[in-house]
Amino acid sequence: VHIGAVGRDGDWAIERLTEYGVDTRYITYGSTTGHAIIMVDRLGENAILIHSGANLEITERAIGAALGQSSTGDYFVAQNETNMQFEAASLAKKLGLTVVYAAAPFDVDVVQMMLPMIDILVLNQVEADQLQKATGKPPQDLGVAQVIITLGAKGCRWFNAETEVSKVFDAEPVKAVDTTGAGDTFTGFMVAGLDRGLPMEQALKLASRAGAIMVTRHGTADVIPDLKDIQDRFGP
Repeated sequence: VHIGAVGRDGDWAIERLTEYGVDTRYITYGSTTGHAIIMVDRLGENAILIHSGANLEITERAIGAALGQSSTGDYFVAQNETNMQFEAASLAKKLGLTVVYAAAPFDVDVVQMMLPMIDILVLNQVEADQLQKATGKPPQDLGVAQVIITLGAKGCRWFNAETEVSKVFDAEPVKAVDTTGAGDTFTGFMVAGLDRGLPMEQALKLASRAGAIMVTRHGTADVIPDLKDIQDRFGP
């Protein structure tokens, strides 16, 4: 289920989500559809300029209606492109959902506000450093049960506050041509793996492999790999 907002110019986006099998009943209409201008350099690294548009016009009513259809144990995933993250995460937490928060685009004040609601925090190394500087606390002391720091070509680091386990997962060696969407792909596959019942270690391995394939492709949503792509390249 996707909770969001588009403009009247955004019917194509709803149609595309529907093609992907996403429940779009709770997408509302606002001003103009948000969009991003993505610039990619010769090394595959990107810079992104965002026009938020209707992304900042999500209503509390839509959030309540969508989350009202959820079940205890479902996963709620939020990022910073929209408004109402805190309100939505608070309701999700109250309903017994697992709250996953990808702290991008990074805003240290918003992240600190969200911390009490988060079960799983995903951020990159630069964001982790900025958050530690602002809070004076390392990732394992943020009060979040599980923190995942993505390290680009070096893989990712997982902190489990409950067991005090910290583990690094190496990335699959690939030649990156476009890193756009790699973080989103990683988070999506991690959550999908957890939702399928995989332990975190296996979910992170799956997510890392998905991200590795993603950076070898030019584009964003249309080139995100599926499970078959991952199994064909890396095995089951």
